[in-house]
Amino acid sequence: MKKFTIMPLIILLNFSLHAQVSGVGIDTSNPQQKLHIASPTGTIRVDGLNSPNNPYNGGGVDKTYPLYVDYNGDLTLKTSAYQNSDGGDAYSTAAINGTVAIIPVVQADDGYETVEITSYNFTVARNTILEIKYSISVEVFQDNLLTIIKDAYARNITNFFTIDTPTLLATTRRYAPSSKCYFNRNDIVSNPAALPDAATGYIYNSGTTYIPLTPGSHTLRFYGTVCSGTNNRATYVRFAGGPDAIFLRLY
Repeated sequence: MKKFTIMPLIILLNFSLHAQVSGVGIDTSNPQQKLHIASPTGTIRVDGLNSPNNPYNGGGVDKTYPLYVDYNGDLTLKTSAYQNSDGGDAYSTAAINGTVAIIPVVQADDGYETVEITSYNFTVARNTILEIKYSISVEVFQDNLLTIIKDAYARNITNFFTIDTPTLLATTRRYAPSSKCYFNRNDIVSNPAALPDAATGYIYNSGTTYIPLTPGSHTLRFYGTVCSGTNNRATYVRFAGGPDAIFLRLY
């Protein structure tokens, strides 16, 4: 005589029917999504994302890594960037406007000048967040002959981004501003022939920001400014002469 186990079959049919209708529930009979884990301590483990199996997982029992969703909807640890210098020099082409100068008499006596260094264009089909990280080198001189500054006046050098502003206005929002103050006091009054007495090389401005973008086309502009005060002291700033970095990502 054959025995039939009816209860497990009923449970399996009920589970299959319920899964087809609304979703799969773990520790719940009323799943609210296609997969619903109701346990307050429940987690999900994907072996394909762990350290032994995934080259983008850096390992370490006390470390975590961001998880992303790619174009196909697959979970991945790999990041994809719109622009990523990735260890190379981000601003090394002839298209980069790398200088800004204050020239007494020729320019307005306000001690302030600005230049658009470069720009990036985006077209997005949905509301998007743009992530920006940058590091740009700065050199400060008195003129385009690269004369070392010897006066007693400080110079403020700033970098920042704007979005969708064809001209820079005082009211324009400035994203990721970063500034350095250059100062080299040399006794030029009593000893004009004194040695430069200043360190040469690169200083850096670095910044990070997130900008919300609406559907459509957008232009991101990167600026550099120099200020020598109302005395309009001669200043020449060279941007991007050294190794620079840029990282842009759309979410």
